[in-house]
Amino acid sequence: MAIPSKDIRNSLDPDIAGSYYAMQRAGQAAIDLAIQTNTAIVTTIDGKIVRIPAAELIKKRQLTS
Repeated sequence: MAIPSKDIRNSLDPDIAGSYYAMQRAGQAAIDLAIQTNTAIVTTIDGKIVRIPAAELIKKRQLTS
C-alpha cells in the first residue's frame, strides 16, 4: 500500500517547508562521511532497502560534478 506524499516545501509552516533543505544537507553530509570512511549508505529506493557502497557513491558524485 503506497502512502500518498505531499511536498513539504509547500507547507504553510516555514519550519516544515525549510526542513526539506535541512534533510537534503543532512543526507549530503552522510554521503560525504561514508566516502571519507569508506563505508556504505543504507537507504530506500522504490520502497526497497538498498546498501550503496562508498565506491558507488564516488562514481555517482563524479558523474554529477
